[in-house]
Amino acid sequence: MPTPDIVRALLLELGLAALLLLVFAANLGLRGADRRVVGWIATGGVLVLGFTSFLVAPAPAALGGMFVQDGLAIFAKRLFLGATLIGLLASLGEPEVAFARRAGEYHLLLLSSLLGMLVLASARDVILLFVAFELMSIPLYVLAGFLKRRDEAVEAALKFFLVGSVSSAVMAYGLSFVYGAARSTDLAKVAQAAASGQPLVTLGLLAAFAGFAFKIAAFPFHMWVPDTYEAASTPFVAWLSVAPKAAGFVALFRVYFEGAGERAAAWIPVAAGLATLTIVAGNLMALPQQNTKRLLAYSGIAHIGYMLVGFAAASASGVAMVLFYLVAYVFGNMGAFLVVEAVARTEGSESTAALRGLAQRSPLLALAMLLFLLSLGGVPFVAGFWAKLYVFWAAATVGLYWLVLLGAVLTVVALFYYLLVAKRMYIEPPERTGRVRLSPTLAAAVLLCVAGVLVLGVYPKPLVMAALRVAAPLF
Repeated sequence: MPTPDIVRALLLELGLAALLLLVFAANLGLRGADRRVVGWIATGGVLVLGFTSFLVAPAPAALGGMFVQDGLAIFAKRLFLGATLIGLLASLGEPEVAFARRAGEYHLLLLSSLLGMLVLASARDVILLFVAFELMSIPLYVLAGFLKRRDEAVEAALKFFLVGSVSSAVMAYGLSFVYGAARSTDLAKVAQAAASGQPLVTLGLLAAFAGFAFKIAAFPFHMWVPDTYEAASTPFVAWLSVAPKAAGFVALFRVYFEGAGERAAAWIPVAAGLATLTIVAGNLMALPQQNTKRLLAYSGIAHIGYMLVGFAAASASGVAMVLFYLVAYVFGNMGAFLVVEAVARTEGSESTAALRGLAQRSPLLALAMLLFLLSLGGVPFVAGFWAKLYVFWAAATVGLYWLVLLGAVLTVVALFYYLLVAKRMYIEPPERTGRVRLSPTLAAAVLLCVAGVLVLGVYPKPLVMAALRVAAPLF
């Protein structure tokens, strides 16, 4: 029988496992071609788990110290559940036949990936960390090619799978060096071995860092992102663009900062260099894009670079500001993708030209998209402004002024292509008349994102303080 401490530590994971079984049983029991009711069950279950996460308190480490339910894990799990709820809401009204006929497969895969994220946030052991990463990643490869009648979806999924498999192999190879030198899979003992300056541990952690860079889609490990984002279904892409990235950053904090003490500063040059490449490449590659999903894909790569600026600070303040950035990014980026989905359902196109005259056709939807673009661009006073300001401040406090200057300059470049999209909506005339119609669930998902962007823009302090509280114990 499991002890009460284990149940407390694994409460959300056990609840999600029960939801998976419920979705599986419901899918088996359904007859007929339309199985969308499975989506409602999954969405309701995630909503319940989301409320439950606010009742969860830190618990003693379980499974021999491999699994920890601390403040960082709880913060991350709330973020994962919130992003998943928005993604599931948006997919409920998906018109593709595949979402009606194979709704059970879609939601089982997505919830399985979510389970991997929840475990990953609490993993304090190298083996559990790697297994959780694979549990999160493998369903994503399948979901990327879920619309298999589209040739481009199959191609994108294959590219995603191949690059992901190579990155997993590199990560496993690096972690094997770490185990060989530390003689333990416990991350606390790995940190002690790294602090002693063993070269084999450093080599292993560098190789593992390359694997992590793929998971968060940093340059030059971003090759899968544009094609996958363009070909896969937009509600899934909206979720893919934020939740796995957040999980990757939490894992980075666990491996490279937790228990590392002063040795955490050794990763500043690596992180700062990667941040520089990612910010420059992401923003420059976004400039010529005419497909809105590809534009958001490259802009997302740039945002990973901005988060790496906070990671490069190698401090409690840097980690906290990355956590705040991730929450702001969930609302801004998912909201932008969902507006693209709403327009695509009406226009049959995901190009930036499809947004022409949107302000005249659907002024509220255009206003929502403008808010999301302003947030992604870091304009006062929406959530993204504080997110960028705080990560720059964290980097400046450790002397990375050149990185802050570079980030600020490239933020202006990003504003150029975001405002080009705004120009399409507000200045160019529409190609056709008539409102852009949203399904009720998609409208609810967009409203949640608007509320998040506005609330965090007006009153960011509670979330900033919560992030600082959960980041402080890492150092």
